[in-house]
Amino acid sequence: MLLRKTALVVSVAVAALIASAGTANAAPAAPAAPTAAAANPVIVVGGLSGVAVAYEPIAARLRADGYRAFIYQLPGLGLGDIPTSARAFATYVDQVRASTGASTVDVVAHSEGGLVSRYYLKRLGGTATVGRYVSLGTPQYGTYVANIVAFLGLGSCAGIVACQQMTIGSAFLADLNAGDDTPGAVRYTTIRTLQDELVRPTGNAVVNDGATNVLIQSYCPLRVVGHLGLVLDGTAYTIVRGALVDGPLRPNCLAL
Repeated sequence: MLLRKTALVVSVAVAALIASAGTANAAPAAPAAPTAAAANPVIVVGGLSGVAVAYEPIAARLRADGYRAFIYQLPGLGLGDIPTSARAFATYVDQVRASTGASTVDVVAHSEGGLVSRYYLKRLGGTATVGRYVSLGTPQYGTYVANIVAFLGLGSCAGIVACQQMTIGSAFLADLNAGDDTPGAVRYTTIRTLQDELVRPTGNAVVNDGATNVLIQSYCPLRVVGHLGLVLDGTAYTIVRGALVDGPLRPNCLAL
């Protein structure tokens, strides 16, 4: 279920959550200068109930490749209103730009984080400050996993606003997906997996109007990657890396 998607991570990282809850989205200090390969800082945007520490593995890969990588934990762990989270994210983008001196950033967003980032791009003028948008398992057009909560008699997503907004047919998604899916000069890439247990149908993780939509199993049919695995899997990361340099998206099916 959406409310449990990081249960395994939280079980081993609760101490880190307590230590970092007050600082995860503080004004960031600039990391060490990047290599020439990293023109833009990269903000890794977490998903629903995704604590910052859960995204450290992909941030570490980015740093190893020379990127200035930051992790943005959604306010209230993403349980609240997505447009409100997007406005907070807009402030964070400005903080990263100020601390690094960069005019634009790139965004790598997981799950709900992809919707927060897209709302920022489409409704809050974010296309002026983002060069590349990469989503990992984002329910761009909603997920039946959100709908099924009501079906099971647990109320309207058990009162969780973000869950309600990620329900297929929600007013939020109707607004977000009205018109152009890919506004501005931003390069849009979506990455999805057939084994995603939280985005159903998995085709709802794509966007239209010129985005590059990558299904991992189209290249690597034997690769098994779950929803959380998208931020841990080596093959998924090779797609992210290609997207960030505007290169050919040729997944390495054997990457660790």
